[in-house]
Amino acid sequence: MISTAIRLARVGSGSELAAALLLGIAFPCVMLAAIIPHLWLFAVSAAVTYLADTFLHQRGSYLVNRLAKVRAGLSIRFLIRQMLLVLLVARSGLGQDRIFYVTVVAVLVFYGLQAPHGAIVTLLRLRRRLPVVTRNIDLGAIRIPDAPPPWLLNRSAEKMLHLDVFAMVGVLLALETRENLYGYAGLGLSVLLAVGYVVALLPYLRPSRLVPSAEKVLKAVDGWLADYKPTVMLYFSGSKESAYQVNMWLETMDQLEGRPLIVLRERVIAQQLGPTAVPVLCVPGGVHLMNLDLSTVRVALYAANVGKNIHMLRVPTMRHVFIGHGDSDKLASVNPFSKAYDEVWTAGRAGRDRYALADVGVRDEDIVEVGRPQLAPIEPASGSGSTRNPIPTVLYAPTWEGWDDSPGNTSLLLAGENIVKRLLSAQRPVRVLYKPHPFTGTRSAKAKAVHERIVALVEKAAAERATDARWAGRSTEPGTERSTARAELARIEARLSELSGVADASRDEAEESRDAKADPARQAELTRLRDEWNTAYWRSFGWWEHRVIAGAEPRLYDCFNESDAMVSDISSVVSDFIASGKPYAVTDSAGLGAEEFKRQNTAVRAAVILSNSAKELDQLLDAVTDPAADRLAADRRELKRYLLGPDEPSSIEQFNAAARALAAKAQARNVGVEQRLAGPEEAAAAPDDSAPESNDLDSPVRG
Repeated sequence: MISTAIRLARVGSGSELAAALLLGIAFPCVMLAAIIPHLWLFAVSAAVTYLADTFLHQRGSYLVNRLAKVRAGLSIRFLIRQMLLVLLVARSGLGQDRIFYVTVVAVLVFYGLQAPHGAIVTLLRLRRRLPVVTRNIDLGAIRIPDAPPPWLLNRSAEKMLHLDVFAMVGVLLALETRENLYGYAGLGLSVLLAVGYVVALLPYLRPSRLVPSAEKVLKAVDGWLADYKPTVMLYFSGSKESAYQVNMWLETMDQLEGRPLIVLRERVIAQQLGPTAVPVLCVPGGVHLMNLDLSTVRVALYAANVGKNIHMLRVPTMRHVFIGHGDSDKLASVNPFSKAYDEVWTAGRAGRDRYALADVGVRDEDIVEVGRPQLAPIEPASGSGSTRNPIPTVLYAPTWEGWDDSPGNTSLLLAGENIVKRLLSAQRPVRVLYKPHPFTGTRSAKAKAVHERIVALVEKAAAERATDARWAGRSTEPGTERSTARAELARIEARLSELSGVADASRDEAEESRDAKADPARQAELTRLRDEWNTAYWRSFGWWEHRVIAGAEPRLYDCFNESDAMVSDISSVVSDFIASGKPYAVTDSAGLGAEEFKRQNTAVRAAVILSNSAKELDQLLDAVTDPAADRLAADRRELKRYLLGPDEPSSIEQFNAAARALAAKAQARNVGVEQRLAGPEEAAAAPDDSAPESNDLDSPVRG
């Protein structure tokens, strides 16, 4: 019942629901107390509204944010409380007293000050916002001053409105003691502090404290582009939940030849972008993007099919490549929009065959097999048949529910609980790691509910195992090691926060862009610390402990390396896991049957096929613990080559070779266009081999 109420009220927890209920009850009580009148009921009810309102705002409750849509926003709630205070004064027999008129005037003046305060804060935020967000780009050509102190701008409306608490307390004291001086003092202090808040903001409106105009900033960016001369670009646009789609390519971009550049279109993606030494340029405005000089870029890489890609696809001087954010048998992997690109890069032969079967207009000669460079961190199976720990670890990594209700989208809805229950109750004990897709539950309330039940199942089983006699002795033996690992985690996280700038809340977006310059030493330390964090994380709890793994860390591939087997759905997760060579199972949630399921989905040809009852899980567990029972090992090796390409040359070498070849085509096209535009005489005078001698990405020709 409580969970249903939380969902209906659009709050995130039981405490938020309680605060919302108190807010809804306390405001009518304040009104009733003002009418009766009853001083102490008014005081207590008003205090409850203050505390509940503050709590909900600090938690960022969706419910409070929606109140503004029904004309009950933050300012209105404060004004109602102030008007009820005026009513209380009148109903207390002081309607003709000076304190009544002073209260009315002070409340009106205080409320009137909200307008200039809000206008100044809004103007400051607008004038502190650059037309671009950058990282690892030198903006020294323009002057970006420090931001105002965070205490002035952070949650400024709440701070300003809460200054009325002095007036509230002063008037209530005056009513209780019949000493008007308390009321005058409280009212005067509230108005004085409000005026002071507005005055404190004014110096930051001076031109010297604001960032330069958009024209100057874009000119500086163009100047940097002219000096840097980027040759290959990763272009990305998407919602905040899709940041993982670009983050998975950061390490590959770090290893690319030439001068790479990452171009983003949403500020929220820039905020969630992982650490990288590659220059990052976020350009939200389409007009601004079209006016930037990207003429040296020869290859543009696209990780997602989104509408804003058209802003870059319109540029003819570069070749456009769809690289995607995963390689799977889902329909998204053969999107007809892919024919808008010059080339489509797939991991292996399977991707090429997939497009041929789909017949969506992508020509075979436009498909290039480049492997999956980001799979390099995945450790291959030992081949000895032994598990990493005394008991096997099985990863359950389902994909999300998708944009429709097709039963084949995810195993969560029909099989998720069965899978987890069978793993948790397996005759031979296993450890369960549950890592859901970041989008899980974002569209389907049913999927979210199942996810929450699975989390509860895993956490309950983990708690039971912690007190089970079979595991109690094991849980005390390495206690010192786990404590040491937790301390190490805390140390590493503190250093990571320091290096990432997370701990410094005083810096705004403009300052971050100004100061976020390339620092190879810092990037190297971040990489080392993240590896150390991952090692410490797995050591911080026992190898027998079940775990729910939410969020970006530990990464999916780290979970692969920690696991001995995996259960998943039709998604790129399966194709990626195949790189490990370990046993895996895939759920046929649509009930196609094993043979048809394998025919339609290449990645499951070496998998244990699960029905929604998950009764076939014993086959997977047998394969993990007994090499003789692993009848699909040879099939997995063959399928790995088909899906992901050969091990040699390495994926990054294949990727760079494809980029060099495509850059050469772009250069040849641009030179040819220049010659045709120059006229027949100049074209005749040009040498026959007018294409560039080198296809090196470091040697762009401006088109």
